Formats: sequence, structure tokens, C-alpha cells
Amino acid sequence: MPNDRVVVNSSPLITLCKSEQEEILLKLFSEIVVPGAVSNEILAAGAADPVAQQLPALNWTRREESIIVPALIQAWDLGAGESEVLSFAVSNPGYLVVIDDMAARRCAKALKIRMIGTIGLFVLAKRKNLIPEAMPHIEKLRNAGLWLADSLIENLRRQLGE
Repeated sequence: MPNDRVVVNSSPLITLCKSEQEEILLKLFSEIVVPGAVSNEILAAGAADPVAQQLPALNWTRREESIIVPALIQAWDLGAGESEVLSFAVSNPGYLVVIDDMAARRCAKALKIRMIGTIGLFVLAKRKNLIPEAMPHIEKLRNAGLWLADSLIENLRRQLGE
């Protein structure tokens, strides 16, 4: 099943916007869903926040309201955004989730929800020949505040041949 539709959590969206690379989502996917709780979390930062200012301008995203979080996901005690992202994916099995939070990733794995992290977006883009190199983009994510261990960066460099 092709991964052409995604539902995105707040942390990846914030990091992509801060690093001015949010359009990678548009290059990779035909449909990008942002749950209401994710949107609310970003907008709660206030009108002075650059990402909160930018979110409404991302007219290629679809905001999804009224997501019901089943008890199975509530039991994981995740944040509202993570819970809605995973709940949307459970209700819509054709969607890939973009999520970095470790507890949410464990939940996704337990529920057999297909997922990718923010870094994985650039690895995927390179594999699809949409970008010549992933590492410069990953460095931009790091500079925008995404914490990445040096050992992870070196492993990625080796695996990607960069």
C-alpha cells in the first residue's frame, strides 16, 4: 500500500516549519492531515510565535476535527495531539503517521500503525530521488531544535553514503 497520505503530529510540523522545510510533506504526500488537537497545540503558542503564524498559511494541509480517541489509545496517556494522530490512523488505515514522540511511537507499533519520524521524511525523499542529499536537511532540523545524538547522525551519514 503506497504511503501517499499522512497525518502529522505537532513536533514534526513545528520542527519542519522552524527549519523552513515544511514543504517536504507536500513533495512526498498527496494528502496531509493535521488533527484539531495538533493545530490547537501549535496555535496556543500565540500570535507572536512564527510557527503559529505560519500554520494557517499551509493551505495544502487538511485540518481534521472531531476525532474520537478510543479507550485503547486513551490508556496510553499520551498528549492530545499524539492521541488524535493515532486515533485518526486507526480509523483511517491508509494513512501513515508522522510522529517523533517515543511513547506515541511505542503505541503506534503496538497498534500496528505505520509511522515515520521527521528525519525519516528526508531519508524517504532521498530514496525517491526528490532531493540529492538528506544530511543537509537533517542538519537544518537539528539547528531548528530537533535533538539528535551524534551517533545517530554518523549512522545516518554511513547508511545514506553522505
